[in-house]
Amino acid sequence: MKREIYFAGGCFWGTEHFFKLMEGVTETQVGYANGTLENPTYEQVCTHTTGHAETVRVQYDPEKIGLEFLLDMFFKAIDPTLKDQQGHDVGPQYRTGIYYTDPADVPVIEQRVAVEAERYFKPIVTEVLPLQCFYPAEERHQDYLGKNPDGYCHLPLGLFELARRVKPS
Repeated sequence: MKREIYFAGGCFWGTEHFFKLMEGVTETQVGYANGTLENPTYEQVCTHTTGHAETVRVQYDPEKIGLEFLLDMFFKAIDPTLKDQQGHDVGPQYRTGIYYTDPADVPVIEQRVAVEAERYFKPIVTEVLPLQCFYPAEERHQDYLGKNPDGYCHLPLGLFELARRVKPS
């Protein structure tokens, strides 16, 4: 049985590539989540008027990888204290968020956020919300770093090595 969770971690190109490398992740898709406009384009989202976050839908096999592990890896890839920014990307579409479709995931997510909050002096601003909507991004954005290995990414290259090496428990 496949499960899914949605992560907003800044630019979706690097976030998708990061999760795609993990054993047990069965599918990823980049898109726009929790905004007000139906089927927005990238250009519309960049106007900062639609309310969408660049987000990655992560489908995974819970027999091979757990939600706890995915959350741990997500927090390695973001600065959860930055509002509307990750790396050089600034704007509300680059906010961080964890969007769930199964209410049973909430206690696991909240517990992991509480643990993460103890690591910082500043408050955690990562949203934890039910997924309201998700619209797939244009095809040119899907698996962008797989198609463009030298493309822009805000994540340090060492994280991709971590994603390849670490085996979920």
